[in-house]
Amino acid sequence: MTTNTHPELDSVEQKIRQRVNISANPLETNPVINQPSGNIPNTPLASSTIAFLLGGVFVFGLYTALCDISASAWLLTYQLGAFISAWAFFHWAEFAVTAGWNFEKCSVDSYLLDNGSMYHIANGTALAEYVITRYFIPSSKSWPYVSQFGIVLVILGQWLRSTAMIHASTNFSHTVAFQKRDTHRLVTDGVYGWFRHPSYAGFYYWAIGTQLVLQNPLTFLLFSILLWRFFYYRTRAEENALMRFFGDEYKAYRQRVGTKIPFVP
Repeated sequence: MTTNTHPELDSVEQKIRQRVNISANPLETNPVINQPSGNIPNTPLASSTIAFLLGGVFVFGLYTALCDISASAWLLTYQLGAFISAWAFFHWAEFAVTAGWNFEKCSVDSYLLDNGSMYHIANGTALAEYVITRYFIPSSKSWPYVSQFGIVLVILGQWLRSTAMIHASTNFSHTVAFQKRDTHRLVTDGVYGWFRHPSYAGFYYWAIGTQLVLQNPLTFLLFSILLWRFFYYRTRAEENALMRFFGDEYKAYRQRVGTKIPFVP
């Protein structure tokens, strides 16, 4: 029987083991590919804080949408509440679906909050148009069927995008993949049998649906044009890569299934 006469060595070994365990913590989101930009700290604390804030915004928006407290606060209409809750749920769902079905690419950037200045400018413009027209021309927001149709589009668009991400699983990426991985396969069944780029189509209809909810004619037109331009060039770049990856298989699929996005062949 032997005894350890160097307790300080035990202490060092314990610290090493703790560090190893921390680095293997399943809460850590260190993607194998698509490394985070670094603009938002890629830590469990940052992620949980973002999720908490998005949840609070979602609940506030949902309460405003269901209760329509505009009688006491003229700006807080059900339309604005529906927009706010849809926005918060979208960003939470992007991370949640990636974490659940595509963990190798999951990071704090999966919330898509660092989605480029144009995205935030567009949403800011939409809110500005809503506030200005609501204040100066309140009658322009008095078409309930337009907002209700917009809510339906938002729900369907969110369902389509999240379903596409779940179905594609590790084959999905928030950025265009220009190099084929060994596990990369062409997904053509499920929602991919109806839409050639269902995640793009889902976001397109979700986004224009939010502008119908707000009854914003100017930003509805702006969103339609900007999203068409973005997805037109995005799909061209992605499909060139897919043609290199899968050749005739992808060519046949492209001829068989359309994008279902207006003016995006």
